[in-house]
Amino acid sequence: MVEYANDKILSDLLKAVSDATRRSLLTKLCQQGTSRVTDLANHYDMSLNAVSKHIKILEKAGLVTRKTIGRTHWIEANLEQISVVDDWFKYLKFIWELRLEKLNEILNTGDAEND
Repeated sequence: MVEYANDKILSDLLKAVSDATRRSLLTKLCQQGTSRVTDLANHYDMSLNAVSKHIKILEKAGLVTRKTIGRTHWIEANLEQISVVDDWFKYLKFIWELRLEKLNEILNTGDAEND
C-alpha cells in the first residue's frame, strides 16, 4: 500500500464527512455562519447530545472550531483542512493522467508499426 503524506488527516476528514448528518451540519455552518449548538440541533430530529457528538467528530477532523462564551457554545466552519482532500484527489488524477499518457504511447507505437 502506498503511504500518503497526510494519511491520518485525510482519514479523519473522510470519516467526518462520511455521515450525512455531519455533511449537513457543515453545509449549514457554511451557509449561515457561526451558530450556537442549540440552534444547529433545532434542524435535526435528534437529541442535542447526538448533534454534539457529530460536532465533536467534525472538530476532531479540524472542520469546525468551537468557542465557548459562558454556557453558550458557538460553532464555526473551518475549511482549511479540505486542501488535504483536494491534494489527494489531484495526486490520484495525476496518476491516471500518467497511465493514460502511457496507454496513448503504446497505442501510437502500435499504429506506427502497422504503417
